[in-house]
Amino acid sequence: MTDFVIQPAPQASVAVAGSQARFPIRRVFCVGRNYAAHAREMGKDPDREPPFFFTKPADAVVAAEGLVPYPPLTENLHHEIELVVAIGKAGANVKPEQALDLVWGYGVGVDLTRRDLQDVAKKMSRPWDWSKSFDASGPCGPLQPASAIGHPAKGAIWLKVNGETRQQGDLTELIWPVADVIAYISEAMTLQPGDLIFTGTPAGVGALNPGDAVTAGVEGVGEIAFTIGKR
Repeated sequence: MTDFVIQPAPQASVAVAGSQARFPIRRVFCVGRNYAAHAREMGKDPDREPPFFFTKPADAVVAAEGLVPYPPLTENLHHEIELVVAIGKAGANVKPEQALDLVWGYGVGVDLTRRDLQDVAKKMSRPWDWSKSFDASGPCGPLQPASAIGHPAKGAIWLKVNGETRQQGDLTELIWPVADVIAYISEAMTLQPGDLIFTGTPAGVGALNPGDAVTAGVEGVGEIAFTIGKR
């Protein structure tokens, strides 16, 4: 047994649908602007340029239920609904045709973003970490094993705030589908079991306020519901 000088942090994990077992989280990769309409609303060209990524700490992923805290240092917290991919096998330089073999399962997640901090970072050509990687910035529902639901390539993806539809799209609108995203990441580093990939968000991102009730889902994968806590 390793003797640590301080107590190690608990293993970050996410629930598995229909099971008491949990999926251990190693790393969290997020794809930026992977839906054309969202790229346009962010003022960018949606042409199929190479994807780009940012990351979140593993323990930024929290259960998408109950109260999710409103983070500090922002007056403009935004929601971004996403299909989440859970990696179950290691792979490097994986071809798209074999990429789905690495997938353990899928979930429904929200990439919470301190948009005002991100806007400042963009203007100053600085990293996005402060806007994307804060505590509880990745609410995620229970994972569904691919062995049970297959590999969803089409179906509605949506998010509502207080019952009002904010985001509505379809998985067919992904600029870089799941297999391509996995293959692209695996060229840069070896994907490992426990890695999560947030695959991008459709158009309609917008502000959340304390007390807002968020409901969201991906057809064939699941639905989530949580409330934004106090500042």
